[in-house]
Amino acid sequence: MAAGLVLLAAHGYSTWTDHWPPGGLRLLPLAGLCGAMLLRRTAPLTALAVSTPFNFLDVAFGPSIATAMIYGDALYAASLYGRPRRTAEWLLGATLTGTVAVLAAAGALARDLALGVVAGALAAAVWVTPVLTAMLVREHRSRAEAERQRARQVARLAEMDRRAAVDAERARMARELHDVIANHLSAVALHSSAVLKVRDLDREGLERAMTVIRENSVQGLAEMRRMIGLLREGGAGGADPAEAPRLADLGRLVGRTGRPDLTARLRADGELPELPAPVELAAYRIVQESLTNALKHAGPGCAEVSVRYARGRVVIDVHSPLGDGAGLPGSGSGLIGMRERAAILGGEFSAGPDGGRWRVHAELPLDGEPARGEEGAR
Repeated sequence: MAAGLVLLAAHGYSTWTDHWPPGGLRLLPLAGLCGAMLLRRTAPLTALAVSTPFNFLDVAFGPSIATAMIYGDALYAASLYGRPRRTAEWLLGATLTGTVAVLAAAGALARDLALGVVAGALAAAVWVTPVLTAMLVREHRSRAEAERQRARQVARLAEMDRRAAVDAERARMARELHDVIANHLSAVALHSSAVLKVRDLDREGLERAMTVIRENSVQGLAEMRRMIGLLREGGAGGADPAEAPRLADLGRLVGRTGRPDLTARLRADGELPELPAPVELAAYRIVQESLTNALKHAGPGCAEVSVRYARGRVVIDVHSPLGDGAGLPGSGSGLIGMRERAAILGGEFSAGPDGGRWRVHAELPLDGEPARGEEGAR
């Protein structure tokens, strides 16, 4: 308002005509436009509706630079902040139509095409340019907001991937700890219970039980050291990969499995080819957990382990007698872990009664690719 008053005082520089309305009416359009600008952010379309009549009144009095700039800002604010979003397109069409009308009217009234072109150019600068500028700014803000949304989505996806990787690693560690602890500690608990319950156990039986307890304790400690080494950063002080269980160790594993009323037997059909490390470890753990379950739950008899190679797959079958077994507690995590190991490698797994015996069956493809963050971490 102050700048407009200064320009009006220097009317030779602020108007395109020397026409002055009587009684200071020249201030009316300026005051109306400035008052409408109080609504340019809160109600931009209302501000434009209020300022438009004052703008045409100023044109009738003789266009002023101050009022033209203020009205241009009203058009800019309505195009940028107006709702709905198509307001800018509507205003662009209206201002283009008004510009063409000014060009035609000025040229016709003055009978001078050059004057009409100049009038049209001035109208375009005052009316069309603010609308186009607001459209560009609005498009830029929309793209910036879209990029911010995309960045937030990428951050959320990265956090979800991180959490999934952490959960997968926790599940892998839980399977490993369960297999190691359940097998070795079950054997230790079983044979120590036998020593405590049988009061007149002979020396040979006592030595056999203590030997099994010692072997399982030593083997369990070795596998725990291997896992701790794998968990250390960079494998510092870690374990040699060769220490990981292999199918060649199944004979020793089966030999350590047994109760006074339960034995175990291994049958390997032919020689297995060189197996990928994840497949070999998964096969060993499935056999290990199956024998642990047999120790806990199988009835008297013999547990039979069969490992063979067929159609590019390692096929594992473990049969054990149905019965109450040794009465050791179980949580059901063993079956879940075995099924997860097979699923990670794209294999098959099933367990259940089969002809009066409990059967565990697994097929692991030799070309199975472990899921990221799971067996591949080994």
